[in-house]
Amino acid sequence: MPFLFSYGTLQNEQVQIETFGRILKGVEDALPCYSLHFIEIKDTEVLRKSNQKYHPIIEFTNDANDLVQGKLFEVSDGEIQKADSYEVDDYKRIEVVFRSGKRGFVYVGK
Repeated sequence: MPFLFSYGTLQNEQVQIETFGRILKGVEDALPCYSLHFIEIKDTEVLRKSNQKYHPIIEFTNDANDLVQGKLFEVSDGEIQKADSYEVDDYKRIEVVFRSGKRGFVYVGK
């Protein structure tokens, strides 16, 4: 099963229930060499689910001092597809290695 890292609204239980049909179990982890920013969300369905106008987004900095904290969730391949549908066009999914050494997916800015 793949891992999915969330540093934002996918940690919200209501978003998880509406997106995946269940509450995900996750562990704290972090992603080095990335920094956190915010973007305005205009997609009405994402706004409804998250109840947040501004969502975090990360970008690669190549600076080992930068670190984004979040949660690493074990999900199914089908749930990865559901997460892809939830994320707006400003994001793209990539595979990375987390501070824990585990490999998984994260959504970053395009």
